[in-house]
Amino acid sequence: MSDLLRKPSGETGKIHEITIGNAKTPKSPDWGYVGFSCYRLKAGESVSEATGDLEVILVMVEGKANISAAGEDFGEQGERMDVFEQTAPHCVYVPGGADWQATATTDCTIGVCTAPAGQGGHKARVLPRPEKVTRGKGSNTRYIFPIAMEESDVADSLLVTEVFTPAGNWSSYPPHRHDEDDYPNMTYLEETYYHRLNPGQGYGHQRVFTEDGSLDETMSVNSHDVVLVPKGHHPCGAPHGYEMYYLNVMAGPIRKWRFKNHPDHDWIAQRDA
Repeated sequence: MSDLLRKPSGETGKIHEITIGNAKTPKSPDWGYVGFSCYRLKAGESVSEATGDLEVILVMVEGKANISAAGEDFGEQGERMDVFEQTAPHCVYVPGGADWQATATTDCTIGVCTAPAGQGGHKARVLPRPEKVTRGKGSNTRYIFPIAMEESDVADSLLVTEVFTPAGNWSSYPPHRHDEDDYPNMTYLEETYYHRLNPGQGYGHQRVFTEDGSLDETMSVNSHDVVLVPKGHHPCGAPHGYEMYYLNVMAGPIRKWRFKNHPDHDWIAQRDA
């Protein structure tokens, strides 16, 4: 199995814990910006964490929970009981040097997106619910909830988004990369993909590859799998019959998303523009 593919550790509790330290692999020896954890809680269960030198965005993937952070009670967060309802997510930002707590009021799944905290002065708060955006055409159509992209000044480092890909469609496509610190032409951003499939027994595909062939991994992903993208292009495919969801976390030296399409496939973006 590829060392870029992370399987959940169980069906409940903290099923993923990907940190700047433990994400380092032979394929990603310099991983240093993105963390992602995932909790699957039963109603009544509670979790709490300190952010330390990281900032955090809590994403209510599905279900509901009472959330407090940095001494403030934000009440019950969450609306959709199944992620594939495609309603806008409820999310909470927590700065570095703070604590957060969540108590599930229903069975729920919480994504914990982390990156190095900076000096932006962002306070703990409930983030505005994003508007759904349609991207792509034909079999490249997908639907986006931009939770915390660079257009919104809500974080120091984190870039977070949700993507829903209809059955039979492609996503993160044409293949593109953001692995050079060369702003404004490109930004260096590590990235994680937390995947879900509908129906739940489904699978999808993700390829992570560089143009020089030094990295070329094609992975079959199941619900609750996480894929690490340390560099290179990283398209996804949803087979006929199965919708694909993923929660993206990106971070790097600067909070900008600048990428380049693969030169062999950029014609697709130009045609569909």
